[in-house]
Amino acid sequence: MSEFIVPEYRYCPQCGAKTKDRKIDEQVVKVCAAKCGFGFFNNPTPVVAVIVETPEGVVLAHDVSWPKGMISVITGYVDPHEIPQQTAIRETHEELGLNAYDPQFVGHYMFHQKNQLIIAYAVKAQGEITLNHELDDYRIIPIEKLKVWLGPTGNAVADWLANKKR
Repeated sequence: MSEFIVPEYRYCPQCGAKTKDRKIDEQVVKVCAAKCGFGFFNNPTPVVAVIVETPEGVVLAHDVSWPKGMISVITGYVDPHEIPQQTAIRETHEELGLNAYDPQFVGHYMFHQKNQLIIAYAVKAQGEITLNHELDDYRIIPIEKLKVWLGPTGNAVADWLANKKR
């Protein structure tokens, strides 16, 4: 399991006082020594992974920041006051231009390298694919030819495929 880097926070970002380490619930937390209320727990960031199913198959896309040839399901951060299934529908529309419906929870997975909690959903989608600025390529893989990969999104695809076979 990879370790992730915790910000140092030697000084409180709220009041500027020095911070100190305090053990809370078996976790070391950076807290304000002046007791202004600041505490950094380094909780994971919620990210939704979306398995987008069209009549032709599952859409896998290439993010512009990734190495050439790497493709995956689409992902996106959960916005404030948004529940993850809304994120799945929104991200499908924003990134692919597709209208998503019938979101089904697949599972949750830790992405330790980025300290993210991946919340996976499968959606059905229709429309014409129009990539946004984050993506520069895509492929539609027929479900029977879809192969899983290492990592949390690959694990989500494996779980989704296993449920489809039931």
